[in-house]
Amino acid sequence: MTAAAPSRWLWTPRHSPWRWLLAGATALAALAHVPEIGPHLRQAPYMGEEVIVLTAACLLLAVAALVCDSAAAYALTALTCGLAIVGYVATRAIAFPELQDDVGNWLEPLGVVSILAESTDVLTAVIALRTTSTSVPRRDPRAVTENAGIRVR
Repeated sequence: MTAAAPSRWLWTPRHSPWRWLLAGATALAALAHVPEIGPHLRQAPYMGEEVIVLTAACLLLAVAALVCDSAAAYALTALTCGLAIVGYVATRAIAFPELQDDVGNWLEPLGVVSILAESTDVLTAVIALRTTSTSVPRRDPRAVTENAGIRVR
């Protein structure tokens, strides 16, 4: 395998039917975080900034799923949303500075929406990465061309 092969695999469009669900769930995850930006910036600015970065990343990943539809987009979505889930669990289990009131608040409505969307993203991305691409099969350069009727050597 050459060095170009992994790069090609990462960036080649997969034409996966899963991209639509991934884009929708990622956009939903981003939208669920928007109302939390202001309160977090006031209460715990460091967390507000992280929510802004997560929201922007999710929006970009939703677009990437539709435009690029590559293994890199799926892997980055799984990583980003997986880390968001870890962050949610951590803030509910451990008292973070200036966020003590989140401890034990597992059923906060926007939190539940974001966790469901992010879980859908991780699952969808893993499924899409494990399934084969439905792209047009590559033609054998030695095959007879249909238009010219000549053999390429």
